[in-house]
Amino acid sequence: MTQIISISNQKGGVGKTTTAVNLAAALALTGKKILLVDCDPQANATSATGLDKNALALSLYHGLIKEASTRDIICKTDIPHLEIIPANVELIGFEVEMMNDASREEMLKKLLAPVRSDYDFIFLDCPPSLSLLTLNALAAADFVLIPLQSEFFALEGLGQLLATIKRIKVSINPSLKIKGILLTMFDKRTNLSKQVVADAETHFKDMIFKTMIPRNIRLGEAPSFGMPVITYDRASMGSQSYIALAKEFLER
Repeated sequence: MTQIISISNQKGGVGKTTTAVNLAAALALTGKKILLVDCDPQANATSATGLDKNALALSLYHGLIKEASTRDIICKTDIPHLEIIPANVELIGFEVEMMNDASREEMLKKLLAPVRSDYDFIFLDCPPSLSLLTLNALAAADFVLIPLQSEFFALEGLGQLLATIKRIKVSINPSLKIKGILLTMFDKRTNLSKQVVADAETHFKDMIFKTMIPRNIRLGEAPSFGMPVITYDRASMGSQSYIALAKEFLER
């Protein structure tokens, strides 16, 4: 059974795209068939997998407004078993053009339906806001994976995000479940990071992934070369942490 996982947090800068790209790549390298969907008009996931977002003839936008079929907008990447539906700045237009459409929150779900069974996992990289694009991702998903930066304000905003997910379960997608909370940008040298981890584990217990993603220079460098960190520097701490996360993810 294919699982669709929305990687969501309405706070920016918590590692959503980094997690979407690198977890997708790590799972693809185990032989799983993966589709990554870039739902953010900033299109960072598109760039991080080696595509030129400015040169795209077709993108997620064209699929959502029904100007192209699902298979027409899927692109291959340099990683075997990993494909992507890319994005660019045109995706901003979706919010405006579909505002009065009665089924506007279900467009992505309908778009993915014809190809869903082609993949083991489909990852949706969401924008850092509760926009129509994020609502589409949460409506289409079976699970939500929440990256949480190891800082106080990120933890403070998590309750708000969980309340949002609860409202979406009631109004749009009753079967939506939380896959887990992933602690990112962890710095073992600071007491603050350790305290955030302790607080998160106290309040959310089994929802927290055991694997934590450290602050790592290679993780920051890899997107500028159009690569996931796993192909950019497999031996780096960032790469090894996402390989460990992929194993834990499959166990869950």
